[in-house]
Formats: sequence, structure tokens, C-alpha cells
Amino acid sequence: MLKMYECMVLARCFDNIMVKLQRIGRIAAYTSSEGQEAVAVGAAKALRETDWIFPTYRETGAYIVRGVPLDILIARQFATAYDPLKGHEVLLFGDKRYRIVTGPGPVAAHICTSTGFALASKYRSKDVVVLTFFGEGATSKGDFHEGVNFAALFKAPIVFVCQNNQYAISTPISRQTASESIAIKAEAYGIEGKRIDGNDVVEVYKTVKQAVEKARNGGGPTLIEAVTYRLAAHSTADDPSRYRNNEEVEGWRRRDPLKLCRQLLEKMGLWNVERENAFWRRCEQEIMLKVEDVTKQPPIYPQAIFDDVYATPLWHLLEEAENLKQTE
Repeated sequence: MLKMYECMVLARCFDNIMVKLQRIGRIAAYTSSEGQEAVAVGAAKALRETDWIFPTYRETGAYIVRGVPLDILIARQFATAYDPLKGHEVLLFGDKRYRIVTGPGPVAAHICTSTGFALASKYRSKDVVVLTFFGEGATSKGDFHEGVNFAALFKAPIVFVCQNNQYAISTPISRQTASESIAIKAEAYGIEGKRIDGNDVVEVYKTVKQAVEKARNGGGPTLIEAVTYRLAAHSTADDPSRYRNNEEVEGWRRRDPLKLCRQLLEKMGLWNVERENAFWRRCEQEIMLKVEDVTKQPPIYPQAIFDDVYATPLWHLLEEAENLKQTE
């Protein structure tokens, strides 16, 4: 619990600082996970290191649990030479060294891919479980239904975690589905569906842990709906005041996952105000020191825009790359 709380605090600090850096023009854009840290941290903590994660763009906590160095996460934002994605896929992150597959820009497009990955692992007799994150808005896309149906039919070792944060950008859950929940959709595909408190990191951990072990033992997939709330804007390009009021936000802020976990730790005698303040300061200082180091790195070489597009580059891309090189 202490480790999960520390990961949530570090994720919150990281997001807060990145948003501030975007506001002063040092990075291009950012999507904060403020209010949703318990889902990413609790779910990722339930995995083995050999399992794989398919995230979207709000899983900072999962990256921290996986041990991704802050330098790499910051290089991703500043697009330096140490960015593993070489400037591609802004707002997203992935790195096979940490068994994290880069999410796609289009909503829900990775759900079918993650199902295929899980089935490939099963056919190759790999002891691997796949964890796939997505928002409630993704459940309105065909990719969700196709991916879950296929996973259910062939008992893929996969756990689907829907972060129901109440809004798909500005579209509320009430206009997203007529179902009483997201979890109930699992019944149509013959798999288990669970609706949990996504702000309770312990409940998230325990529920995902059970689902992961079931999948690992051949029991097939589980659809978990983690009910939470996005306290921040959808992204730094969003103005949430246009579609929700302060009373709603403050109501959910009283159930901030960091606050709930901290109160539980304090009751257990494992945390106090002094330790809280010291840890926040240490996190903020560590991140800012890493920012200073990363910004001294060289920028990505311009030809990187042509990398990782095709295994064998097409003639016109080679021509364009040569033209770019000549203009430098």
C-alpha cells in the first residue's frame, strides 16, 4: 500500500509539473491523469513484470509502477534524442523494454491489437497476461466489441480495464450508453464483468489481481469498469468549464484517490503529515532536476520522422528523407 501510494503521488507530481511546463510553452501538449491514479497504479501493480500493458494516454501511474525512469518520460515530452518514440505519437508512451505497447491516436483502436497479442502469447505457450486500458468512450466503438468478443470466444489471457472517468472529452457517460453500466456489457460476450470503485487503489489492485490470475490459468478475459473521475481537463487543449460545473468537480475531489489512500495509511499508523510533506517535496525536486538534465540533451534528428513507418522504406519516403537531408 505504501508503494502504491508513493507511485500515485509521484504520478500526480509529474502530471502537475508537465501541465505547468505546457502552460509556459516548454512542451507542446499534455494529458493529465489527476484523479485517476488509483486505476493505473493498482492495476499495473497486480501484474508480473513479464506481463504486458496496452495503455492510452492517461496511465502515468502504470509507467511509474513499471519502473520507467523519469528521464525517459520527460524526454518523451521534450522530444529529445532519448525519446524512445523519436517524437512520434504525441501524448502517448510505449517502450518494449518495459513491456508497454504504445497506444494509438484513434480511440479504442488498440483493443483488437491487444487481444491479438494475448492470443499470440497463448498459442506460443507464453506465460503472459495482457492488461488493456481504455475509457468509457471507447466502448462506443466497434473495436471494443470486436476485441472483447474475440477474446471471450478464444479465452485470451487478457484483462480489459475501462477507466470510466465520466466524460469522453465533453460527452458525459449518460450520453455514451443506455446500459446501466459498462461492466454489464460483458454478459453479451459470456465473460465476467465487474464494476468497482476506481478511486480505491486497494479494491482496484485486488480485483485486477484476481482477474489476472484467472486469465493466467486459462479462465479467459474479464471486463472491469473502474468508476473514477478526471479532475483535470481532458488535455491542455480542453476547457472543462464548458461542459461541467465546479460543484460536480468538488464533489469528486472529496473522493480524490490520493486522499482516500493517505487516510487509510494514517489510520494504520504508516503515514503522517511530516512524511507526507517531505515526500511531496522530494518528488517535486526530483522531477525538476530531471527536467533540467533532459533539456540539456540534443534534439531528435529531423530524419526521425521517417523512422518506424515501414519495415522497408518506400521509394518516395527515401526520396523525401534525402531532400530533407540536403536542406539542413
